[in-house]
Amino acid sequence: MTVRTRFAPSPTGYLHVGGVRTALYSWLYARQHHGEFMLRIEDTDRERSTEEAVQVILEGMAWCGLNHDGDIPYQTHRFDRYKQVIQQLLADGKAYYCYCSKEEVEQMRIEQTARKEKPRYNGYWRDRQETPPAGVQPVVRFKNPLTGDVVFEDMIKGKITVSNTELDDLVIARADGTPTYNFCVVVDDWDMGITHVIRGDDHVNNTPRQINILQSLGAQIPHYAHVPMILGNDGQRLSKRHGAVSVMNYKDEGYLPEALLNYLIRLGWANGDQEIFSIDEMLALFKIENVNGAPSAFNTDKLLWLNQHYIKTGNPEKIAEHLVHQFQLLGIDPQNGVALPRVVTALAERAKTLREMAESSRMFYVELVEYDMPAVQKHLTPDTKITLNTLHDQLAMLTTWQAEPIHAAIHQVAEQLGLKLGKVAQPLRVAVTGSTMSPSIDVTVELIGQERTLKRLQQAITFIP
Repeated sequence: MTVRTRFAPSPTGYLHVGGVRTALYSWLYARQHHGEFMLRIEDTDRERSTEEAVQVILEGMAWCGLNHDGDIPYQTHRFDRYKQVIQQLLADGKAYYCYCSKEEVEQMRIEQTARKEKPRYNGYWRDRQETPPAGVQPVVRFKNPLTGDVVFEDMIKGKITVSNTELDDLVIARADGTPTYNFCVVVDDWDMGITHVIRGDDHVNNTPRQINILQSLGAQIPHYAHVPMILGNDGQRLSKRHGAVSVMNYKDEGYLPEALLNYLIRLGWANGDQEIFSIDEMLALFKIENVNGAPSAFNTDKLLWLNQHYIKTGNPEKIAEHLVHQFQLLGIDPQNGVALPRVVTALAERAKTLREMAESSRMFYVELVEYDMPAVQKHLTPDTKITLNTLHDQLAMLTTWQAEPIHAAIHQVAEQLGLKLGKVAQPLRVAVTGSTMSPSIDVTVELIGQERTLKRLQQAITFIP
C-alpha cells in the first residue's frame, strides 16, 4: 500500500501557523513512508473563497518547502462527480430527499431541547412514501445507521467510539443541489486514495459521519490523526495578537522557513530535550503517534530565538536569497552594493530577523547616509576633523580594499595622531554609517566600498562646523 496523505485548506482566509503545522506533519508522514503528499483546495464556500487566498496558500506552501505531489484538485471543479455519487446513494436507498423546511427543523430542535434531548433532525422523511409537498426543493440526507457504534483508532488521541444514536441524518446536498463540505471531503478522500488523514482536531466530530458515508460507498477507511489546536501563551484560542497571521507575514517580518518549521514541529512533539531540527532530522525522528494530545501554546520569543539561530548558522548564500525579499520591501536595490552573502556573514551575529538585517544593511547600498544626531554631537566634533581628514588620506591611498589593510590604516592614523583606537574608529563609524552601531569597523568600511567611504568621510568633514 502506498501511503498517501493530504493537506486540504479552504481559501476563505490566510494560511496560518496551525495549518502549516498540520501540513508539516502530513508531509513528514508521507515522505517518511516514501508515499505521496497531496494538496487539495476545498473551495465549496463560494461566497468566502477567493483566488487571492488560493494564491496565498500556494505561496505559503512553496515558501515553507512543503512540496506536494500531482495536480491540485479544486472541489468546485468536481461538482459533477459529487452529484454522481449522491445519485448512487439515492438509488441504493442509502440517502433520501428531505422536504422539511429550515423552520420545521428548527422547531424540532426547540421541542427536543425542551424535553432535554439532543437537538437534531428527527428523520421525518427518512422512510416516508407519501407524495412530497408541491413547490418545495428538498435537501438530500444520508441515511446514517440507527444502531451500532463508529469505532476508530486515532493515531494521536487513541481509540474513539461514537454511538450512531448520537448522529442524525447528515445533509449531503443542499436544496440548490450543491454538495456539503462533509460529503465532498469523503468523495475526495475516496477518489484520491487517501490512506492517512492528518488534520486539526476541530474535525474530530466530523470523522464518525465521514466514516459512515465511506462505509456505505464500500470505500477504504483511512487512518485518522487529529492534531490538537495551538493556543496563545495566555491559554486563549490563537488570534492575530498571538501570531495567528498569514504565514506570509512571517516571511515579510524576516523569519526563515526553516526556523518556522522547526518551531512548529516542537509544538506538541519532542525528541528528548532536542530543540534544533533540520528537515532531515525531522524525517528521521518524527513520529505522529508521539504528538501530544493536549493543545500547545505559541511563544513568539522562542520562534525568534530559533530564527536567530538559523541566521547565525545557515548558509549565507541561501539566507541571501531570502534577504532579497526584505530589500524589496524596503525599496533598496541589492545590486547597488556589495554581494548579499557577504552582508549576511557580517551581520549574522547581530540580527534576529532578516528585516533587522536588511535595515542594518541600508548603509551598504546608498550613496550617503542620514546621521543619528546624538551620535554626531558626540563624535563628529571640531576636534575630530583632523582625524577624519587623515583617515580620508590614508584610505584613499589603499590599493587593496579589504578588512586587513583597512584595519592597518586605521591603526596607523591612531598612532600618527597619538590617539586611542576608539577615538579614531568611532568617528569613522559615525561618518560612514551615520550611527555608532555596526559590525567591526574594518569589515563595515570594506563592505561600504572605497568610493563611498571616501565620499562619506568628505560629507562628514563638511558637516562638522
